[in-house]
Amino acid sequence: MAKKDLWAIGVDLGGTKIEVAWVDAGGTVHQRLRRPTNPERGPAAVKSGLIAAVRELWEDAGSSPAGVGVGVAGQIEPRQGIVRFSPNLGWRDEPFQADLHQALGIPIVVTNDVRAATWGEWLHGAGRGCADLVCLFVGTGIGGGVVSGGQVLSGCTNSAAELGHITVDINGPFCRCGNRGCLEALAGGWAIAQHAREAVQTNPAAGAYLLKMAGDEPESITAQIVAQAARSGDPLAVHLIEKMVQALITGAVSLVNAFNPCRFILGGGIIEGMPHIVERISQGVKQQALAIAAEPLQILPAQLHQDAGVVGAAALAIIAALKGKRES
Repeated sequence: MAKKDLWAIGVDLGGTKIEVAWVDAGGTVHQRLRRPTNPERGPAAVKSGLIAAVRELWEDAGSSPAGVGVGVAGQIEPRQGIVRFSPNLGWRDEPFQADLHQALGIPIVVTNDVRAATWGEWLHGAGRGCADLVCLFVGTGIGGGVVSGGQVLSGCTNSAAELGHITVDINGPFCRCGNRGCLEALAGGWAIAQHAREAVQTNPAAGAYLLKMAGDEPESITAQIVAQAARSGDPLAVHLIEKMVQALITGAVSLVNAFNPCRFILGGGIIEGMPHIVERISQGVKQQALAIAAEPLQILPAQLHQDAGVVGAAALAIIAALKGKRES
């Protein structure tokens, strides 16, 4: 099969949904399926649903994929594709790659979901043609990836680029990881919602607008509600979003100084919901980062949006297939 005919199936496996896509070597998504994950059914049932979706796409394509790439929200042992721990799925030491290979009989590549999204943006999105970049995805949590010298950094134990857990405030709030002052604990979607709920309970008068938008239920306040209230000019919401932006600037400055990327790519649901903050972060980083690192730096929004994970996972499967052909 010529390289132009190569295609693969990319999978984004999260706690709530399984996204499966038919992706060609140019990064174009031709067809997709989405299924609920239902992790409470257990690993075997989740795998069965994923395998069924892969087979359905495979049959529709009329030819064989180069392989299947899967991005999983969790910690991955790369050689055997074992899911060491996935809190969203409730998995520990799950032989994911081996089970999928046995069922499908084609090469399987398993990686972390945010690492897969980094590959997607690097090869087919805002990072195309760049050998040094940082991707920061700001959603419910915060994750990312680093490309340095044309290599995606994986680290000693395949846990490199846990960018949401760099410390930006040693006296800051506790993070879900157990540390204090992580970037995620200041700017992640769950943290924005938590800070808003606490502020409303501390000062109900200041939080009246947010509370009204949440149906008078403090626990119903989400990051999306805070962003919407900020766009309407609510002072408390504006304050909360400003704190989030300042935390992202602080974190980005540290990452720019550490890795000296040519491009800094911002994506994820929070960024997509407030695209204007990309320019704010760019201005802040240019002012605060080391001049030699900031001068050539481009800070850009991600291009692939929700497709980054499946496109990157499929790209990894195609890269593995081409490598295997060269070595055979």
